[in-house]
Amino acid sequence: MNFSRSGDGRRGKLVLRRPQYLHSDSQGVAEPGGFVVPIIAAHDIPSIPTIVQFPAVPSPCDMNQTMASHITLPGGPLVIQTQGYTPRLWQDRQAIFFANLLGMFFGNERQIAALAREVMRPECYGARVVPIMGLLFRGGKNVAVLEVPPDEALCRYFESDLGLKLPQVHVLPHGDYLEIGRSIQSGVAPGHGIIDKLRAHEAPFVDGFVTDPILEQIAAALGKRALSTSEGSRRGNNKYLLHAHLETAGLPVFDTELADSPSEVPRRLASLAARGFRHAVVKSQIGASGVGLMKASVDDAHIAVPESFFHEGPAMVQGWVEKGRHGVARVFSPSVQMFLDDEAVYLYDLTEQILSHESVHQGNESPPPYLDEHPGLMEELFRQAGVAGQWLHDQGYRGTASADFLVTALAEPGAYRAYVCEINARLTGATYPSVLARHFQPRGAWLMRNLKLAKPVSARTVLRLLDHHSDLFHPGKQRGVLPVNVILNESGRVEKGQFLCIAPTTAECHEMLLHAERDLPIDWEYVRD
Repeated sequence: MNFSRSGDGRRGKLVLRRPQYLHSDSQGVAEPGGFVVPIIAAHDIPSIPTIVQFPAVPSPCDMNQTMASHITLPGGPLVIQTQGYTPRLWQDRQAIFFANLLGMFFGNERQIAALAREVMRPECYGARVVPIMGLLFRGGKNVAVLEVPPDEALCRYFESDLGLKLPQVHVLPHGDYLEIGRSIQSGVAPGHGIIDKLRAHEAPFVDGFVTDPILEQIAAALGKRALSTSEGSRRGNNKYLLHAHLETAGLPVFDTELADSPSEVPRRLASLAARGFRHAVVKSQIGASGVGLMKASVDDAHIAVPESFFHEGPAMVQGWVEKGRHGVARVFSPSVQMFLDDEAVYLYDLTEQILSHESVHQGNESPPPYLDEHPGLMEELFRQAGVAGQWLHDQGYRGTASADFLVTALAEPGAYRAYVCEINARLTGATYPSVLARHFQPRGAWLMRNLKLAKPVSARTVLRLLDHHSDLFHPGKQRGVLPVNVILNESGRVEKGQFLCIAPTTAECHEMLLHAERDLPIDWEYVRD
């Protein structure tokens, strides 16, 4: 992916630095102020496929001309576009990673209960971190603390076939995680046996899906350092704080009303109706996986919004952008994948989200299929993502994240509007496939779908059938299907899984998935994350 140009975007006192252009044979890009941007060395990058879907990397001459057309201004972390290559992430660090998925709601118990009702066995999702731990933290031995053990057949495939470095795994149910937190808060040394094991491990850092207060306290109890602060993680996932910043920075934002309580929502809907909207979306300030999100008709005077939407403060009521209204011809949902370390914000992949009618995530593909139809859109997405990423960095968050967008294609050919919807300051449903796909095929295409099997079978059977029909991905192949994670039923059989298709083009990825469906004696359906 040729992440080529981006302009400077002012944001209050801080200014977006001009993104730097990286290529594999350079040693760094010198800033006029004396900074040198470290970039990926050639020996750290897998070979580039001979067939790619992305534009060519600019030549050094072109890059110099592009950089000369911008003014570098001080303030804020560097924003670096990595040309479709995954940055080296935490290259010198090793960590203990807690798969505290339910911590995403920062103590909002009603939202936690809603996720448990809507998502099949959420405790199984933590295993998605297993294949990418060695790519996220490259400094040595890592630990993954999961709620349930990962599938053994899938782990053998990751390690023996794909050559991935897997973490040591410990199992800690969510209830035990909460109990450890309560013990620490009450001043009592936690008695759980996992504490001594983790304290003795050489990894100096602790991380998780989010850094909630419990994770921060556990890190301190272990004598280790959390990569992010709980405050930075919580603020970084707050949709209203981001909205306010984007508005102050002069970026496009949705028509937004604030409701202090459920009884205020009908009045806010009526206000949006007066502006020509037919529908609206009610959002809690913090939410995930469709929890804390409700679509409504603007004339619904009796809408019942749950109290959980107001856990962080006022709920946001935003005009619903739809085809045929306000000059909108089509609607897209791209997402920019990013990584934040202490010095920089790296923008390393651009995907299209596959969403349900309720705007719930069902998968991703990269690159988005419509970029050629809208010249300059890719550059604008990275410009706005840089502004959002710098804000996230300022909150104190460190690690992987994504900036989700809504893009409206207008009636005039090539015309569009781009809006940042939210930042997900955590490992997201797109992090796993993006990191894996870019590791094996840095500048190819990929497609990730959540598939529910009509008849559960073992993971071993899934792998065997894919391999028998030459659909399973192996290192050195240009295309193949890579199972990222599986959701097991009580009998240990696969009910649902996340399947990654890797190929030179997105069209081949889609064809590969159809081919696998024809080959396998397994019926499946596409479902939510």
